Amino acid sequence: MLALDRIAAAAGRAAPYVAHTPVVDLGAGRKLKLECLQPTGSYKVRGFFATALALPPPKLSRGLLTVSAGNAALAAAYVAHTLGVSCRVVMFDTAPPPKLEGVRRWGATPVLLPRAELLAWMADRAWEEAPETFIHPFGDDDLMAGYGGIGLDLVEQVDDLERVFVPVGGGGLVSGVASALKRARPGIEVVGVQSEGYPLWPRALEAGGPVALTPRTIADGTTAPFDPGMFVRVQELVDRWILVSEDELRAAVRELAAAAKIVSEGAGALGYAAMKKEPERRVSVAIVSGGNIDLRLLSEILAEA
Repeated sequence: MLALDRIAAAAGRAAPYVAHTPVVDLGAGRKLKLECLQPTGSYKVRGFFATALALPPPKLSRGLLTVSAGNAALAAAYVAHTLGVSCRVVMFDTAPPPKLEGVRRWGATPVLLPRAELLAWMADRAWEEAPETFIHPFGDDDLMAGYGGIGLDLVEQVDDLERVFVPVGGGGLVSGVASALKRARPGIEVVGVQSEGYPLWPRALEAGGPVALTPRTIADGTTAPFDPGMFVRVQELVDRWILVSEDELRAAVRELAAAAKIVSEGAGALGYAAMKKEPERRVSVAIVSGGNIDLRLLSEILAEA
């Protein structure tokens, strides 16, 4: 669990550059934390600003490098652009067009690899030979502390908060948010959410170690590989897990757009989809972690109504 002073310091570094996103009330104790309204459309900028701004100037001046399914790529590109340094991003060659276009728009260079090659690049720690300074997309302590700023926000914004639903990919978001919540208000339940199309962490926890799964989900932002360091964190910090079906996830994306007027990508809608499955009327927040959905996919989902 990250220390509260480290989380507060990371959130403070990022604060001048990121949005203090709102919590909207849906009624019946259900609320949404709209991280989809961050500058690049996802919570990732919190962690990348917190990490980049903690680097010694010589390391920052070398430029930034990360690996990402999309939203961390956008964040790294935006942070590098804002701070005036170069950026390269290693990405899956199946990255959604809006995310790929966004990386280029902010002046970064995408390096596209098939999934197997990208996972091998990570396993071999190939970034150690790169000229840029590497920021791990989910496993860096400063990065996670930056994400913990969301937890600090929630403690301030929702006085009677009882439960938070967090989309989980590599585990960085839930580790940061859960650390902040458990340090500041230990009674809040942290619920990790994944899709049945990529249930990495529930399966790994059942197996007691690594599992390899092939993603079959529209929640592309949650398809990070198993990481042994993150296994220990999610095991400690997540109180409970919920899996949502792809049909439930698509319905959540549709409802958020049509009823709540919120555009969410698949990963961003996971928390809301899980919250709908819970019958208890407890004061709950679902973190809408990102809104960078391919417009063709969004049109397809809306047409299913």
